[in-house]
Amino acid sequence: MFGKNPKRPPEKGNGTILSVQHIFATLQGEGPHAGVPAVFVRLGGCNLACSFCDTEFESYKEMQLGDIIGEVIRLATHGEKLVVITGGEPFRQPIEALCDVLLNADFDVQIETNGTLYREIDRRVEIICSPKNTGEGYHDIRDDLMPRVTALKFIISAHDENYKKVPEVGQRHYNTPIYLQPMDVYDKDKNKENQDYTSQLVRKHGARLSIQLQKILGVE
Repeated sequence: MFGKNPKRPPEKGNGTILSVQHIFATLQGEGPHAGVPAVFVRLGGCNLACSFCDTEFESYKEMQLGDIIGEVIRLATHGEKLVVITGGEPFRQPIEALCDVLLNADFDVQIETNGTLYREIDRRVEIICSPKNTGEGYHDIRDDLMPRVTALKFIISAHDENYKKVPEVGQRHYNTPIYLQPMDVYDKDKNKENQDYTSQLVRKHGARLSIQLQKILGVE
C-alpha cells in the first residue's frame, strides 16, 4: 500500500465474521519459519500506514469463520501444518476464535503483528512482532504483548534514518530472538546497500538475517 491505506481502528465482535484479504498456500518467507510450507490467512486493514509496505490488504471481504477454516483445510493439501495469520494488522480484528479453531484442528499458528495492538489468545500461538518507526522513534512493545513475542523482526535501511538502528523495545528483559530484514525499496543498487548494511548489523548485534524468500522465489 506504500502508506496510501487508511489507518483503520481495532474492531469489536466475537470473531465469527472477519475481514479477509486472501487465503493462500505458499512458503513462509521470513523469520523463524522461513522456508516452511504454510497456509496464509491475510486479514484486511491496518492501523498503521508505512511508506515501504508493499502488501495489498484493502480489497478485503467479510468471511464466516467456518468458511475461513474450510478454505485453510482445502489448501493444506500437502500436509501443511503451519497457518500464518497476517495482514494488514491481524490484532485489529477479534481473532481469538480463529486461533482456537485452528489449534483444535492440529495446526500450528503464527501471527505477524506490528506490536501496537493485542488480544488475549491461546499461549500456543507464536507471535512474530515487527515494530515500525512512524517518524517519532520506536516505542516499547506493550506490556501485555512483549512477554508473548516469539521473535522480533526489525526492518533495516542504509538510507532511511528511521530504520538505520536496532532499537531496544523491551527485548533485553526477555532475551527475545532478533531478526533483521533489509528494506525492499524496489531499487537494485539501494537494495544491495540495504542488504550489506543489514548483514553488518546482524554480526554486530548477534542477530539473525531474514531475507524475503517469497520475493526471491517469485511466490506470494
